[in-house]
Amino acid sequence: MKQLRLAWQAVIFIVLLSLGPYALAASQLKDIRVWHSPENSRVVLDFSEEPDYKVFFLENPARFVVDTNNASSVVSVPPPSQAGPYLKSFRLGQPKKGVVRLVLDLKQSAQIKSFLLKPAAGFRYRVVLDISAKPGEQGIVAAKPSNSNVATAVKPSASSPPVVRSQTQGPILVAIDAGHGGEDSGAVGLRSREKDIVLSIAKRLKAKIDAQPNMRAFLTRESDYFIPLRKRIKLARTKDKHPADLFVSVHADGFHNPAARGSSVYTLSSKGATSEEARWLANQENAADLAGGVSIGDHDPDVAKTLLDMSMSNTSHESIVLARAILMQLKRIGKVHSRSVERAGFVVLKSPDIPSVLVETAFITNPSEESLLRSSSHQDKLANAVLSGIKDYIGKSPTLAARMRP
Repeated sequence: MKQLRLAWQAVIFIVLLSLGPYALAASQLKDIRVWHSPENSRVVLDFSEEPDYKVFFLENPARFVVDTNNASSVVSVPPPSQAGPYLKSFRLGQPKKGVVRLVLDLKQSAQIKSFLLKPAAGFRYRVVLDISAKPGEQGIVAAKPSNSNVATAVKPSASSPPVVRSQTQGPILVAIDAGHGGEDSGAVGLRSREKDIVLSIAKRLKAKIDAQPNMRAFLTRESDYFIPLRKRIKLARTKDKHPADLFVSVHADGFHNPAARGSSVYTLSSKGATSEEARWLANQENAADLAGGVSIGDHDPDVAKTLLDMSMSNTSHESIVLARAILMQLKRIGKVHSRSVERAGFVVLKSPDIPSVLVETAFITNPSEESLLRSSSHQDKLANAVLSGIKDYIGKSPTLAARMRP
């Protein structure tokens, strides 16, 4: 029996040896997606198995190349109309047997950063390519050999430090954070995705705030692209070279029970969630970086240093006051899921010096509430309610109220 088993093992070994590299499980390129933000273009490659890939630069014409060994492809490349500001076109080929080559032709000086994401949040293996350019770059050089898979052009110059505005002067600035975006769809209903709904509400809220005297708002994201959670905090603290006065993150709740319904408002908890649902939701929202795609090296140490214990400042208290004011207004336009402000460990609320709240406008997984969320009139009602809550909060703050006066 032992001799027979050894004989079969020898046969299998000979067969595998004759097949060469194709005896291994091939990785299949399943999809190519492109996203564009103000800072970079992101190309995402979906693979069925963990890919063996490398990224390098070639000249004449200038192009970035992604070679994947022991792979096959079942996709077509995006059209040039989707290439964005840095890329001219995409080409897909097979330079030799078992190698899939994706070529990204460049239209201007650029740098590329690549990293591999393991299966998470419903995705398989993904190779993420972030292409960006800096003003004044004079050309592209070959990829530098490094573990971070970065091919770079001229080193960008150090940015100027932000100019800190006096918190007693100027218009009141509100940072509006539309949750999710890009690869990260957020909660999904029968006919819509959270990332699309909340961006529409956020834009309406911005327009209404901008129409107020001595108030102004900006969006952390203005279209469908992904921003890491900690980058959203950084934008709130450095946008327009001074920190925002308030931070409002807009979301549409999702839950495994389609009967769940109602609006909620959350603030940061440094000790623990106020309910099991709050804890579950915070875990879902904090996993956004897994879905959206964040490299290990993307965690900004400067931001990390600012995430201080909120008990050391007045920010935590002010966040609760703001959340209560917004929740009170939401109660006037519909059902609320929780009649009091909830708390949980949301990463996006961890600004140490800006009162920050997260508004769950409704449950997109509830069919009737999803219909409301898709309605322009209801989106307006939600934006008006949040604006009214912000104005109520400002009216109770002597410093902010003084700045509201012409």
